[in-house]
Amino acid sequence: MISTAISPHPSQSHSVLEAVLERITYANQDTGYTIARVATDRTGPDLLTVVGPLLGAQIGESLRLTGRWSSHPKYGKQFQVDSYSTVLPATIQGIRRYLGSGMIKGIGPMMAERMVAHFGTDILSIIEDQPGRLIEVHGLGPKRTKRIADAWEEQKAIKEVMVFLSGVGVSTSLAVRIYKRYADSSISIVRAEPYRLASEVWGIGFKTADTIAQAVGIPHDSPQRIKAGLQYTLSQAADNGHCYLPEPDLVREATKILDVDRELIGPSLDELVTEEGVVRELLPASDAAITSAVAAVYLVPFHRAERSLAVGLLDLLNASDERLPAFAQVDWDKALGWLHTRTGQDLAAGQQEAVTLALTSKVAVLTGGPGCGKSFTVRSIVTLATAKQATVVLVAPTGRAAKRLAELTGHEACTVHRLLELQPGGDAKYDRDNPLGADLVVVDETSMMDVILANKLIKAIPSGAHLLLVGDVDQLPSVGAGEVLRDLLAAGSIPRVRLTQIFRQAQQSGIVVNAHRINHGHPPQLTGFRDFYWFACDPPEDTGLHPAEETAALVVDIVARRIPARFGLDPLRDAQVLTPMHRGPAGAGNLNTLLQEALTPQRDQTPEKRYGGRVFRVGDKVTQLRNNYHKGQAGIFNGTVGVVTGLSLEEQTLTVLTDEDEQVEYEFGELDELAHAYAITIHRSQGSEYPAVVIPLTTSSWLMLQRNLLYTGVTRAKQLIVLAGSRRALAQAVRTPGAGRRHTALTHRLHPVE
Repeated sequence: MISTAISPHPSQSHSVLEAVLERITYANQDTGYTIARVATDRTGPDLLTVVGPLLGAQIGESLRLTGRWSSHPKYGKQFQVDSYSTVLPATIQGIRRYLGSGMIKGIGPMMAERMVAHFGTDILSIIEDQPGRLIEVHGLGPKRTKRIADAWEEQKAIKEVMVFLSGVGVSTSLAVRIYKRYADSSISIVRAEPYRLASEVWGIGFKTADTIAQAVGIPHDSPQRIKAGLQYTLSQAADNGHCYLPEPDLVREATKILDVDRELIGPSLDELVTEEGVVRELLPASDAAITSAVAAVYLVPFHRAERSLAVGLLDLLNASDERLPAFAQVDWDKALGWLHTRTGQDLAAGQQEAVTLALTSKVAVLTGGPGCGKSFTVRSIVTLATAKQATVVLVAPTGRAAKRLAELTGHEACTVHRLLELQPGGDAKYDRDNPLGADLVVVDETSMMDVILANKLIKAIPSGAHLLLVGDVDQLPSVGAGEVLRDLLAAGSIPRVRLTQIFRQAQQSGIVVNAHRINHGHPPQLTGFRDFYWFACDPPEDTGLHPAEETAALVVDIVARRIPARFGLDPLRDAQVLTPMHRGPAGAGNLNTLLQEALTPQRDQTPEKRYGGRVFRVGDKVTQLRNNYHKGQAGIFNGTVGVVTGLSLEEQTLTVLTDEDEQVEYEFGELDELAHAYAITIHRSQGSEYPAVVIPLTTSSWLMLQRNLLYTGVTRAKQLIVLAGSRRALAQAVRTPGAGRRHTALTHRLHPVE
């Protein structure tokens, strides 16, 4: 086995320690800093603590550690690692542990026992040189033997790539991804075209590619680097919700990121436009004080999607054919009277307007806050349409939202991705050439639909069909680029109804009342409701306690103990922690660690898998971090939530039951696509609803404390909302308006020049 040096700069005065990695007690995914326990000859049966950059090392591996000895005032003697390499174990015990650790697919702990029992210390050389002899081991047939031999060869090949990549600062986990993408071409591509990695290998951004490029000698002012930096700047803007950047903003931001003279940016940008790497278009200024046009620079997919979405909406709106002809001449008094006999409820004036509009206008938008009757209005529209034998399709951006829509209407609903049957690569089965068989399409939670997904959906709606877009425009905009719902409401060409009346029953709910108070910039009423609770956590300064750490501990106690005891809700299935941000003591990252230990702690004899800084166990609540069109029946998408139901060290697989009731298998090498979801950011909660929601509010999240963020979090709760933390942080969130508008041009495109 080839060694893998992870840090090319060991300490000047260093020692070398041979050890077997027994346990990882802490690992930081971002920095690589790891605290681990190892077994060595010199410590006998006792384990030694080692600290340093150990990400990528696997339990059971024999390591050659380079570093220095130190003494921690609390934890005693430990070894500080500067670098490490993997070496093959030499003892029976070491080999058994190494093979049984799950590193080689097809070998689990029991099979490792059998293999070592049969071949002794020769087993590693047998796998290397005579893999055909493995069939001598009971339970290993030719098929399984070949799998083991292939997995061993792949491990060797990956290690070779790692030797090179570690010298240019690439972590083990990313080296595996590079090898999976490019195989034997990995090293040549990294040397000659390192910036390809940023767009072609998930998990590698421009900064990592730039570090590699520097290591392989690409000049700082190279046009290759500047063009990659421009595209990265636009990609960062898209991650922040912008479809484009005005050219002056792009040049300013790219100059900062690239640290080059501003004069070098223009020629490279012109080249990119010529090469169709980006699109430059003159648009009217969104600022009324600016009279001249603005040069907007787009990444190609966002420009195509925004233009196509506008054209598609206008084509639908103005289509001459009609798939709901029964409502063109309907007697609405009679129709609404019939509806009353079916539902036993009267529609308010705004609801009646929305029902009429959805069934007579080919494109319509319905918006409003909680308790204003959006759900009942949608149910009424669906009831009337189905009474006239119309084909109704209900969709939402997430599995949870689709389930809720189905429950509210009594009609089948699914996600947009499932409806369109997206194929590997992201293309949809249904599009302009193969439209859906639908007369009425209702989209719920439209506020979270980005411009790319909205365009895919609109292209699939047949001419003459009706489209109703439903959502709360005051919630956070989509995670992806664009703010489709807001842009549609700003376009006078799109018919819309906004429901504002809060119904009497909803006025008894603290969730509804306080959501509206927050939305209007008023402090919530913290007492007097059975579904809204506030727990202050402001420890006195002289105690030395960190307020955010205290809040985190309080949140764990609320979820794990108080909510189940008081309300009988399941802490895993029914409670969801929503945080303003990922980092920090009360951020989603740290809370996931604390909640996992409280709700699904480590148990003896139960398998678990450490990947980077995370440990996965059966029972864990997890979420998907990126769109993967190759997984599941029709892809698994960013934000999909599920529960780990199986984990096999032998097969190196982890199984997740998603919130769409689909069992999805992940290889261990794909686990960077998953994160724990005991706590998630409020942004990632969009489109979902939970029986109980707990939100920590601390001054550590100061920059993220905004009104629409808190409003969105509160409106995710169905039965119970608990806010915990600092009164100052709560006040900051209520009084701070949301971030400014995104750079989009959809509203402009919906007003075509005659």
